Amino acid sequence: MAVKWILVVHGIAAFFAAVWMIQAAIRGHRRERRAAEFLRLHGKVEGPPTLHPIIDTSICIGSGACVRSCPEDRALVLVNGKGHLAQAAGCVGHGDCVRACPVDAITLAFGTAQRGVDLPNVTATFESSQKGLYIAGELGGMGLIATAVRQGVKAVEAIHDSLRGAPAPDDDTLPLLIVGAGPAGIAAMLEAHRLGLRARWIDKEASLGGSVLAYPRGKVVMTTPVELPIYGKVHLRRTTKTALIELWQDVLARCNITPEYGITVTGIATRGDALVVSTTSGEIRARRVLLATGRRGRPRQLQVAGEDLAHVHHHLDDPMQHDHARIVVVGGGDVAVEAALALAERPGTEVTLCHRGEHFDRAKPALQARLAEANGLTVLRRAEIDAIRMPEVVVRTPDGPRTVTADKVFVLIGHDLPSDLLASAGVRVQTHRGEPITRV
Repeated sequence: MAVKWILVVHGIAAFFAAVWMIQAAIRGHRRERRAAEFLRLHGKVEGPPTLHPIIDTSICIGSGACVRSCPEDRALVLVNGKGHLAQAAGCVGHGDCVRACPVDAITLAFGTAQRGVDLPNVTATFESSQKGLYIAGELGGMGLIATAVRQGVKAVEAIHDSLRGAPAPDDDTLPLLIVGAGPAGIAAMLEAHRLGLRARWIDKEASLGGSVLAYPRGKVVMTTPVELPIYGKVHLRRTTKTALIELWQDVLARCNITPEYGITVTGIATRGDALVVSTTSGEIRARRVLLATGRRGRPRQLQVAGEDLAHVHHHLDDPMQHDHARIVVVGGGDVAVEAALALAERPGTEVTLCHRGEHFDRAKPALQARLAEANGLTVLRRAEIDAIRMPEVVVRTPDGPRTVTADKVFVLIGHDLPSDLLASAGVRVQTHRGEPITRV
């Protein structure tokens, strides 16, 4: 009798196990079908905007470790037992997928064969081709806050080591000049302070925040936990621009460091064993210079008549300043879509979003979903700007020319490398087209 009951129990357990396996298989099939559809809709883009993974599907074993480790929103998906980069705009170069892959099937790269990315050449310690000049953060291609922080720290560590045992500079020559008060610059100044390395710190903006200042007021930014010298570990996942600025202000207040605001670098030259940095407040001589300026200084241009008019802007600070206005936003990436949505939520504001593409492939899925449901927002696809006048914008559409009334125009199509400044400093720039890189 006992044997009979054991067999019955085993039979019931086997039945439920089979049911569970069938249900799991069905769920897995549905997940993969949704992933395949997502890949079909979002996988074809001009090229990822920053550092991104390249998956060798001949090596990939489909473990899904990369998908599970990715902290971003469906940047990676598993389809037909292989990993794929499905949402390029969702990838900001964490590199977690590379570390998680059990068979080393993933490498990191800048640009693609179709869309190259121009970046300054730097070494593993972030020294450029100009001796003594270092580059960290977004200017070197890294937009992720946590990575920019780590680069700023590593660069200053290398600078400190390179100056060890060197003759002391004269009174007019600094050991180190740090340019830029964004995440990389803040971390660099903290590390210099920790190491006892005398440094001067300047920024072209009137207040703190670096490239974060260009985000719309309520924009959600993402980072990962990171260790700030002197201050300690910062745990941030998703936060607002305001909260992030408050964090930086707290860091500077607690660590008693402050940048010199309102100073713009106009050129860099070499004289003897020092770098001479020309600025709007005079020349600064330094043995080492760290550029942590980001790319915000050179907004990309449309190259159309009227782009230099006073009502044309290249970043949006506070949407509340534009209530009851007629606004045209140009662009198809995260920044443009986010700005258009924020403006459309303001009372009495009429917003037209012009994008040269058919789809908003470079915007994150969550933004695309919000865009599809937005009220008070007109979206023109496959739309090219022909001219800007006051108060109208001439737009070329598949249905012919169209004139849109606009009190203000926001051209949010990205930023170009400050090539003139880098050229004046003797920094070589390379176009990356998807070649694997090792520095992060």
